[in-house]
Amino acid sequence: MPRGGRRLPGPRPLTLAALPAALLALISAGPAPGATAPGAGAPAPAHVRPDARVTVPARAGAPGKRSFDTAPARAALERLLPRHHGQFTLVPDTAAGADTFTVSGTAGAITVRGSTGATLLTGVGWYLQHVAGADIGWPGDSIDLLPARLPAVPAPVTRGAQVPHRYALNDTDDGYSGPYRTFEEHQRQIDLLALHGINEVFVQVGAEYPYYRALQDFGYSAEELRQWIPGPAHQSWWLLQNLSGFGGPVTERLMRERAALGGRIAEQLRGLGMTPVLPGYFGTVPPEFAARNPGAATVAQGDWAGFDRPDWLDPASPAFRKLAAAYYAEQRAVFGDSSMYRMSPLHEGGQTGSVDVGAAAGAIQEALHAAHPGALWAVLGWQDDPTPELLAGVDTSRLLILDGLSDRYNRLDREARWGGAPYAMGTIYNFGGHTTIGANTSVWLERFGPWRAKDDSALAGIAYLPEATGTNPAAFDLFTDLAWEPGVIDQRQWFADFAARRYGRPDAAAAAAWEELRKGPYSTSSGLWSESQDSLFTARPALTAAGAAYWSPKSMRYPAGSVRRALDQLLKVAPELRGSSAYLFDLVDTARQALANHSRVLLPRIKAAYEAKDLPLFRRLTAEWREDEAKLDAVTGSDPNFLLGSRLAGARAWGADRAEQDRYEYDTRSLLSVWGRRSTSEGGFLHDYANREWSGLVSELYARRWALYFDSLEEALVRRTAPRAIDWPAFEEEWAGRTTRHPDRPSGDPYRLAAAVAAALPPASAG
Repeated sequence: MPRGGRRLPGPRPLTLAALPAALLALISAGPAPGATAPGAGAPAPAHVRPDARVTVPARAGAPGKRSFDTAPARAALERLLPRHHGQFTLVPDTAAGADTFTVSGTAGAITVRGSTGATLLTGVGWYLQHVAGADIGWPGDSIDLLPARLPAVPAPVTRGAQVPHRYALNDTDDGYSGPYRTFEEHQRQIDLLALHGINEVFVQVGAEYPYYRALQDFGYSAEELRQWIPGPAHQSWWLLQNLSGFGGPVTERLMRERAALGGRIAEQLRGLGMTPVLPGYFGTVPPEFAARNPGAATVAQGDWAGFDRPDWLDPASPAFRKLAAAYYAEQRAVFGDSSMYRMSPLHEGGQTGSVDVGAAAGAIQEALHAAHPGALWAVLGWQDDPTPELLAGVDTSRLLILDGLSDRYNRLDREARWGGAPYAMGTIYNFGGHTTIGANTSVWLERFGPWRAKDDSALAGIAYLPEATGTNPAAFDLFTDLAWEPGVIDQRQWFADFAARRYGRPDAAAAAAWEELRKGPYSTSSGLWSESQDSLFTARPALTAAGAAYWSPKSMRYPAGSVRRALDQLLKVAPELRGSSAYLFDLVDTARQALANHSRVLLPRIKAAYEAKDLPLFRRLTAEWREDEAKLDAVTGSDPNFLLGSRLAGARAWGADRAEQDRYEYDTRSLLSVWGRRSTSEGGFLHDYANREWSGLVSELYARRWALYFDSLEEALVRRTAPRAIDWPAFEEEWAGRTTRHPDRPSGDPYRLAAAVAAALPPASAG
C-alpha cells in the first residue's frame, strides 16, 4: 500500500459529484435496456441519478510531438516534495527526443527538462537518487532529511530510456494490493511510477462497467449482470476469464463510482503523458449467451481452481464483432481512448473447443483496431501463452508480450519462443501479496543488457509485474533503474548507494545491513522460483508444513542468517536517521522477516518433541511459537503498511448500508484466507495463497489457527490418542465472514518492538 494510504471509516472514497467538471460529466442518457436502480436494496445516493452515465472526452493514449502542460507534473512534484518543490523548474522539451530528460542547476535552483510530464518526474527522481541522496520508495521515504537548500548538479546530465515500453501492474494488482483504494492512493501510486520512469500503467478499476452497460443490449437484465459480476477483490480473475459472481452482487452505484474512479485514474495518467492501459474485449460472456443471441457460438471454459469459468464467445463470429464494438463504445464513454489494451485469451487452461485460435486472435485484434486504430495489444507471457497459434493470427508489430517468466527459468530464448514478437522483460517477485523480502535481482542484471544487445533482440521494454505492489522498495527501485541506466549496473554498488539514500546519508550500519540483504534474499537464483519462501506462521497448521501458499517455495531460498544479521545492523543505524518512514518500514519489515524465517527452525523442533512424546518440551516450544506470533503481530502493528484494519476499513467505506459493507468486507477477507469457496480453497489449493503478515491478520486468523492445532496435539499427548480432526476450511470461512474491527492506525514504538524481536531470536550463527 502506498505510504500515507491508510483508509479511515467515513464517506465513500469517491463520488461522481466530486469529480472535476473538465474530467467527468454526468449526462442524462436514457438507461440501458433493463437497467434498474442500484441493486441490493440500496437507494441511489442523492448526487447520482439512477439513469446517469459517466462520460469523458476522447483522448489519445500518448502525447504527440508538441509542447505540453507541465501543471500535472508540477502538482505531482508538490505532493512528492511538499517542502522542496519550489526549488525545481520543470521545462517541457519534446525536441530532445522521446523519453529523455536533462537535469542541471545550482544549489536551490534545479532545472529539469523532459519530453513528457512523467519524464520530468523521472528526472526529478534521478536527481534525488544521484545528487540529493534521498529516496521516495514504495513504501517509505527519507525526504525529511533533505537539506533546506537542495544541492547543485555538478554538471548537466541527460538520460534517455533504454527501451520504449516501461509497463507496470499485474492483472492481479488491483485484487491483491487493494481493490477498495481511494483516488488519493491511486494518485500516489501514479506519482511513484512516474518518478521511477514507468510510462504505461494498467487501469483495472471500474472495468466491469463497460460489460454491464454493453451486455444489457444482448439479452441480460441489470440484475442478472450484477449477480454475474464479482466483488471488486475478485474482479481481476473475472477479467482473466477465470471466475464470475463471487463476492457480489455488486450494486449499480458501486459500479458507477468505480468507473468514475477508473476514468479519473486514466485521466491522471494522460495528464502526465503516460499511457493508461485499458482492458480489451476478447470474448468473455455470461451463461446462455448463445441461447439469447441466435447465431452466436460460445465455448464452455471448464474449471479454474474450483470455479466455473465464464463462457468464451467465438471471436470469429458476427456476434463477437457487435459485442466488442458495444464494449469499446461503453468503455470510451467512461475511460476515453488509449493506444494500448490488455488481453490474455485462454489464460491458465482455457478451452479452445472447435475455435481456430489463430483466426480468433486475428478477430480480437481486428475488433480492437476497429475501435482504436493501430492500438497495441499487450498479452501476458505466462505458462504456455501466448501460443504459436495465437501469434500466427495477429500483426505482431502491434503486440507486446509482457514476460512474466524472464527471471524465473533458465535457458530462455524469447526470440525463438515468440518468433521475434516484441516483448518486455518482466518480473513477478511477489505472489498473492506475500510480505516476504527478496527478488532475483542478480538475474535481472545478468540478463537485461545481454538480452537487449542480441543481434536479433526483440526486447522492447520492462514489465513490472509483482502480483501485489508496495511491499518491496529495493526491488522496485532496482528493476525500474534497468530501463534508464545506460551502462552495466553493479549490484553491490547499487545496494550500497541505495542504503545511503534510503536513510538520507551514508551510515556504516545501514550499509552493512543492506549488504547482508543483498547477499541473501536479493541474490536468489533463477531455475524454479522468482519469489522467496513465505512464513510458516501464516501456513495452515501441520507439523510437516513447508509453506503457506501451495504454489510457493517450500524451503529457504537464501541463508536465513543474512536477514538476522541485517536486523542487528539496522538497530545500530545512527539515532538521527531512525525517524524516516523509509527506515521504520525497513526495520519493521526486516524484524518481521527474521521472525518468519525462525518459524522454519522452530516448527521441526516442535515436531520432534511431539513425535518423542516429550510433553514438557512440546509445551515449551509451542509457547515460544505463540510468543513469536505475538511479537509478530505487535511489530507489524507499529507500521501503517502492515495493518489489516486499513484494508477492511477501506472496503467498508464503499458500502452504502450495513449489508453492503459486510459484503465488501467478506470479499476482502475471503481473498486473504479461503480465497473463494471450499472447492477453490481445497480443490484449487488457493487457501492462504494471499497470506501476508499483517497485524490483525496474524492475531485473529493465523495465531488462533495454530493455537487450536497445538491444543489438539497437546490433548492427544495427554490422553495418548490420535489428534482430533479439524475442519480448516470451515474455520477459515468463519473468519472470512467476521466483521470484527481492527486498528487502522499504527501503535507502539517500531524500534523498541524490533529490538525485542532481535533479543528473542538466537544469533545468526545459531539459526
